[in-house]
Amino acid sequence: MSEPTELVHEGAVGGDERQSEPEPGSGVLRVFGRQLKRFRVRAGLERPEFGSLTGYSVSTIAAYEQGRRVPPPKFIDRADEVLDAGGVLQEMKEEVARAQYPAFFRDAARLEGEAVELHVYDTHLINGLLQTEEYARAVFTMRRPLLSDETIDERVAARLVRQDIFNRRPMPTLSFVIEQSVLTRPVGGAYVMRGQLEQLLLSGRRRNVEIQIMPNAREEHAGLAGPFTLIETQDARRIAYVEAYRHSRLYTDRGTVRELEEQYGLLRAQALTPRDSLALIEELLGET
Repeated sequence: MSEPTELVHEGAVGGDERQSEPEPGSGVLRVFGRQLKRFRVRAGLERPEFGSLTGYSVSTIAAYEQGRRVPPPKFIDRADEVLDAGGVLQEMKEEVARAQYPAFFRDAARLEGEAVELHVYDTHLINGLLQTEEYARAVFTMRRPLLSDETIDERVAARLVRQDIFNRRPMPTLSFVIEQSVLTRPVGGAYVMRGQLEQLLLSGRRRNVEIQIMPNAREEHAGLAGPFTLIETQDARRIAYVEAYRHSRLYTDRGTVRELEEQYGLLRAQALTPRDSLALIEELLGET
């Protein structure tokens, strides 16, 4: 593939997560924490009292103020109200939310949220947009080096927030090509996998979603180079997102994106139809 013209990112993908963690007390989390503390002090509230008013522990409040944890949107809304911050804290909510994602995925997450079309090819796991909470937790729990419990909670929450794309209006067009082997890999155990297969069926029945399964026995296969995502934004930009070990890249040059679009078109032609794919998922569900 040709080199991308912009939006090239280096990061950890299923590898050294330490490279992708936001540094404690840095960036937007540090700025938000300083603002939060400033408004709390201005309101004359100590941490225990503020924690009582917002429903969070003193240690959690301290972690937010020091930029060591990512505050959830509901906390930001409540804090802005309790501290009479006039929307200052709420205005930072989107940027703070992006800090939940590993560094290599933040720009991709932003573009995903703007997508009018999203087309995904997956080879190892169910895509994050289709994952249940239990499946997502199992995926993050298995990461090596190990993630902290707090980071796992934040990553799971962020993954579920991404699924708001299904409720957007106007509805985006979403399609997924998934390797059959992914459906038989019991991530999290049989119970978790059963719930995940049920989720796939529900998602595949949405009017704006098509799920296709690539059979293990298929001799012709256009996607042997690995997984990727194609994104078209509201302003008609076409972008490809590709992950590999310790690297992730957003490609915007037309040549590279066109190559991947061609691959995806062939993958859809080689995979089972959406109807047959849902039938296969139902068959696998009956075997779990």
